[in-house]
Amino acid sequence: MRIKGNTKVVGLFGYPVNHSLSPLFQNAAFAELGLNFVYLPFLVHPKNLPQAVKAIKALNLVGVNVTVPHKQKIVPYLDEISPEVEKIGAVNTVVNQKGRLVGYNTDGEGFVNSLREKGFNLRGKRILLLGAGGAALSIGFSLLREKVGEIILVNRTYNRAIDLLNRLKKISPNAFLRVIKFEDRNFFPEREDIDLLINATSVGMSSEDPLLINLKGFSSKVFVYDIVYNRATELLGEAKKRNLFHLNGLGMLIHQGALSFELWTGRKAPLDKMREAMDLKGLKD
Repeated sequence: MRIKGNTKVVGLFGYPVNHSLSPLFQNAAFAELGLNFVYLPFLVHPKNLPQAVKAIKALNLVGVNVTVPHKQKIVPYLDEISPEVEKIGAVNTVVNQKGRLVGYNTDGEGFVNSLREKGFNLRGKRILLLGAGGAALSIGFSLLREKVGEIILVNRTYNRAIDLLNRLKKISPNAFLRVIKFEDRNFFPEREDIDLLINATSVGMSSEDPLLINLKGFSSKVFVYDIVYNRATELLGEAKKRNLFHLNGLGMLIHQGALSFELWTGRKAPLDKMREAMDLKGLKD
C-alpha cells in the first residue's frame, strides 16, 4: 500500500481499538479493487467523541466505523441517520456526504447476510436469542425484518430482556416475542422446536467463560450461531460435538464490513478477498 497526497482515509472510532480486525480485511479489499483508500484505527476516549466527530469533517475523512462504547453516543452528533438507526438508536458506520455526516447500522444486515450465505432461510423460523445489549437489538431488528416466526429472548438480567422485548415490539407490534428467565434456559419445553440459537453476548470471548447454555434437548437440526469470533467458544465446541450446523461471528464481521465498504466507495466489496485476509490470520468462520 502506497500512501499518497490524495489517499482517501476511512477508519474506526472505538475505545479500545487495538484488537480490531477491520483494518486487516478493509485494506485488503481496497487493494484488491485498486482503490486509493486506507483504513486506520482511531483510539477515541469517550470524553473526546464530540471532537472526534468534528474531525471527520475537518480532516475530510470519507467516513468511519463506530464500535464500543460509541455506537449509541455518537447519534446526537450526526447530521442525519438512516431509518434503521432511528429505530434501534445505534450507529456502526458514518459516511461523510459532502460535509454532512450520515449514520447507518450494518450489523444486523451483516448477520442476516452471513446466514443467507450458508443457505439458511430465516422466514418463519423460531429463534432463541441470548443477550439484550446492542448486538441483540441490531440482530433482533433484522430478524423481524426477515419475518421470522417467533423470537424467544433470554438474558441474565431479566429486566433487560423485557426492555429489549418492548423495544422490538415498538418496531414490530405484531411480532411473536416473549421472554424466558435465564435460569429456565436449559429446561423450557420448546427447545426441540428451536431452529436457530444465537449467542449475542460476549460470553465465550475468554477461555474462562462458562458454557452459556446446554445443547441437550435441542433438535439435531438446530443452527447454533455464536457472534464471538476471536476464538472457538465452548458453545460452538458443543455444537461441533453434536454435529450441529454452527457458525461463529466472523461471517457477521466481514459482511457488516462489506456493507460499510460499499457505503464509502460505491463499489461491491470483494468478500472473497476480505475472507482470505482473515484466513491468513488463521481465522475462519
